[in-house]
Order: sequence, then structure tokens, then C-alpha cells
Amino acid sequence: MATIDAGVLRRIRTGTAAPVEALAPRGRGGRRLGPGKPIPFGFALGPALLIGAWVLGSATGALDPETLPAPWTVAQTAGDLIADGRLQSNLLTSLQRAVIGLGLGVAIGVVLALVAGLSRLGEAVVDGPVQIKRSIPTLALIPLFIVWFGIGEEMKLIVITTSVLIPVYINTHASLRSVDARYVELAETVGLSWLGFLRRVALPGSLPGFFLGLRLAVTISWLALVVVEQVNATSGIGYLMTQARTYGQIDVIVVGLVIYGLLGLFGDLAVRAAERKALAWRQTLGD
Repeated sequence: MATIDAGVLRRIRTGTAAPVEALAPRGRGGRRLGPGKPIPFGFALGPALLIGAWVLGSATGALDPETLPAPWTVAQTAGDLIADGRLQSNLLTSLQRAVIGLGLGVAIGVVLALVAGLSRLGEAVVDGPVQIKRSIPTLALIPLFIVWFGIGEEMKLIVITTSVLIPVYINTHASLRSVDARYVELAETVGLSWLGFLRRVALPGSLPGFFLGLRLAVTISWLALVVVEQVNATSGIGYLMTQARTYGQIDVIVVGLVIYGLLGLFGDLAVRAAERKALAWRQTLGD
């Protein structure tokens, strides 16, 4: 809890303290400092400007269509892929891989973070291997994973899972270790059990770091998916892009890139919405 300075107490007793209205925080509309009021649909402003620059560059001829096709060409190509069913089937395959790998990676990362964050022995056993994996690029592990697990779905899911669990572990562990020690002392004073401490103190205290790690994990899951779907894959958006590269279909490649970008954007928006709901009790600069 916050403490009150002795000088402030003296000024209150002598009647020289500032009025309560002057000390009260300004409302959201009256803030002089900070980022300001939220912009409606502000998340779409940056992508809209990017698309506008793309349209303008294509319309004026500043962008070579052989290097970057115009937006309307990409839209027509996407329509053709939808019409013959290739886009939907490959997108569904990619979504399945990403969701399964993301779910497994998040679950494993949270468990490892709790083991390492709540136990010195657990940290000694878990933290080192995780840090070693964090320093090894995913691309460097793929040849070894192919030897161990083959080129099927198992290898792809393992690559995504091991890539995802790192940011979840790092951020959840850091947030868990930063829980105020006074809350731990209070939990011991009121006689909370270990499970009660985990549910009422440890897990709520680790949520800010968990959601940060989850935002990174969503992005990394798509990055890992791009990599694994271009290694001996027979389906998925990455496979579609690889085939297009072979036949010089730049428009199809751009369609795949746009899909990956939209999936990453909307995935991040979903996590941020869940974060605002789960951490509604916080008053932060972004509120």
C-alpha cells in the first residue's frame, strides 16, 4: 500500500495542503500528458495507409508490376484461388497447424514458467535449456528435426510448438518473479494454501507478462508456420507460395503474404481484447 509523506501530513494538519480536487487525477478526457484518447478503429489506420501507398504506387507506375503486382491484380488472383477452392483448403490446413502448435506451445510455456518461477530447483533445471533453445534459430533446428521426426505433420507441429513456448515462458516467468513480495507475506499471514496462493496471487500476478508473451507467440507461430510449410510440405499457404515461386507467380505469393499479415494482425487484436478484459482492474497509460 502507498505511504503518506510526513510533510504532507503536516500540511494537512495546518490546512496548507492542496485541495482534494487539485490532487485528484484528471479524467481520461482531461489528461494533459499521455497518448491521448483512443482513436476509433485506430488499428486499421496504419494498414490503410500502407495499402493506400501501394495503390498510389501501382496507379502511377512507381511500382513495377513484375516486382509487386497491383492490389487489384492481387485481389483478382485471390478471387480465382477461392473460386477453384485452393485458397480455402490450404488456409484451413495452415490454421490447423498454427492453432495446434500455438496451443501446445502456450500450455507448455506456462507450465515451465510456473515450475521455474515458484521453485529454485525448477528454475535451475528448466531455465538453462529454455535459454539455450532461445539462442538457437528455428531454421538451424529444422534439419535435425527432419532426421528425428521425418517430414510429416509431427515435425511441423514440433517446430511451431518449440518456437511458441519461448516467449510465453520468458515473459510469464519474468512477470511471476516480479510479484511484490508483500503479497507473498500477506498470503502466508492469512494462511493460504499452496493452491490458494497459486490461484489468488501467483497466476493473477503473472497475467501481464503472460499476455505479452502470448502476443509474441501468436506472431511467432505464423513465422514458424511459414518456415515449416516451405519444407517438403504438400499443403498449406506456405506450400501454395512455394509452388507459385517455382512458376514465377508473384501475384500468388503476394496473396499468401497478405493472408499471413491479416492472420497476424487479427490474432494480435484478439489477444489484446482478451488482455483488456482479463486485466480490466488495471489503470495504465493506455487506458
